[in-house]
Amino acid sequence: MASLSPSPKSPEISEKSKKYDRQLRLWGDHGQAKLEASRICLINANATGTEILKSLILPGCGSFTIVDNHVVSQEDIGNNFFLDNDCLGKNRGESSRQLVLELNADVSGESIDNSPENILSQDPNFFSNFTVIIGSQLSEKVLILLSKTLWEQKVPFLYCHCIGFIGWIRLQLTEHTVIESHPDNVIEDLRLDIPFPELVNYMNNIHLTEREEAIKTPWLVLLYKGLEAYMKDDEDRVIENNSHSVMDTTEKTHPCRMTSRQKQEFKNFLRKYLISLGLRNNDESFEETLRAVNIALTKTEISTSVENILRDPKVVAVPESSKFWIMCLGLKGFISVNGHLPLRGTLPDMTADSQKYISLQNIYREKASKDVDDVFGYCQQSIQELGPNNRMTLRREDVRLFCKEAYNLSLIRGRPIFEELESSPANILHELAQNSEDCEEDKIYYLIFRGTLRFFSEYNAYPGALTDYEPDIIRFKVNYYIIKSNNLMCV
Repeated sequence: MASLSPSPKSPEISEKSKKYDRQLRLWGDHGQAKLEASRICLINANATGTEILKSLILPGCGSFTIVDNHVVSQEDIGNNFFLDNDCLGKNRGESSRQLVLELNADVSGESIDNSPENILSQDPNFFSNFTVIIGSQLSEKVLILLSKTLWEQKVPFLYCHCIGFIGWIRLQLTEHTVIESHPDNVIEDLRLDIPFPELVNYMNNIHLTEREEAIKTPWLVLLYKGLEAYMKDDEDRVIENNSHSVMDTTEKTHPCRMTSRQKQEFKNFLRKYLISLGLRNNDESFEETLRAVNIALTKTEISTSVENILRDPKVVAVPESSKFWIMCLGLKGFISVNGHLPLRGTLPDMTADSQKYISLQNIYREKASKDVDDVFGYCQQSIQELGPNNRMTLRREDVRLFCKEAYNLSLIRGRPIFEELESSPANILHELAQNSEDCEEDKIYYLIFRGTLRFFSEYNAYPGALTDYEPDIIRFKVNYYIIKSNNLMCV
């Protein structure tokens, strides 16, 4: 009797899995492990900073450190959910630490009563110990100094600045490599256009002669057999083109490389083929096979984004001592020999006899495992080329995950904040004009924020913070037009 393809028996769900169930569905076990190993540093525990920290503590970041030498003011109590009247006059970082720790017992945290500028002058390597630095409401001078330090140390830096109900956020990254990118639409890797020898041999040993046999067969096998029959069919096919018909006597195009219109023609052929096997329109295997035409008949190819990564200068020569780039070099070696990416090795669900599905699944898994071994071998060669002093260790499990996700590798490179603040805002304004519907308004807000940063650095207060705000208007306008005038020829 046909049944849905079996899932592996799940072990008893742990308390941690129950606690983090929703987010595990989003970023998986590897993402959760990285989050739990992270060390977060928050500079300034104001309302914005603690809200960001809260969003990392709840899903279970490893640990955090708050750097803040401010004392809690009445204003802090009014806008920061994590502070109350009992905190008034106490160190803001320590008060926030105590309250945010109540959100998740799995997370540890500490606070340091010091300013970021003092730490940068006394121990600039302090920040290199963290996974990411989060900063908020810093002066322009401190922001530039911190940005330069973190850029040199290659530590990711997230800066957020809010004034009332508007704000801007900036992420500084030298380089961020992503293996598990979790794309919204995953294309199945079934290799029906270039079947590997093990799959061909498996399919050749299957002979569908009876309806009862066909009805228990996975749709992937039925589709493969239908493709085989289609490509061997010698009869001329008629292609309707608007109001007339044209005889097609040319070599048949494989359905994986067909247009949508041509695929519909193959679908009609497939329907007749399935009926010839004794299947009926209302059989699940019949319906599944026809539905699979659109998702399974895809061309095996390497995406442009992955090709660009493999052409990166870090892959062209022996790469730096980075696991990602070593695996990219191994992947490139595999492609040079095989012409395509390693097999992913996973199958979608199918209505079929359990034993038939499992045997088909094993064919794909064993081929994927062999591809992993090949890529792993290329990686080991690359590690040896780095020299005897290199201490990199690469696990086969790392390569297995890399090969499984090779279709969707991602590389992000950013620009430093200090470079932006020390130069004309021309490039930013140009990007706003290209990508924003309300570009003129966004340009003005951006220049206002730049002017506010400059103002705070010079006067240690925000425009309008003092009782007599009229002089601040004049001072702010001066800063605003100085920044804007540097860009008059470019706007």
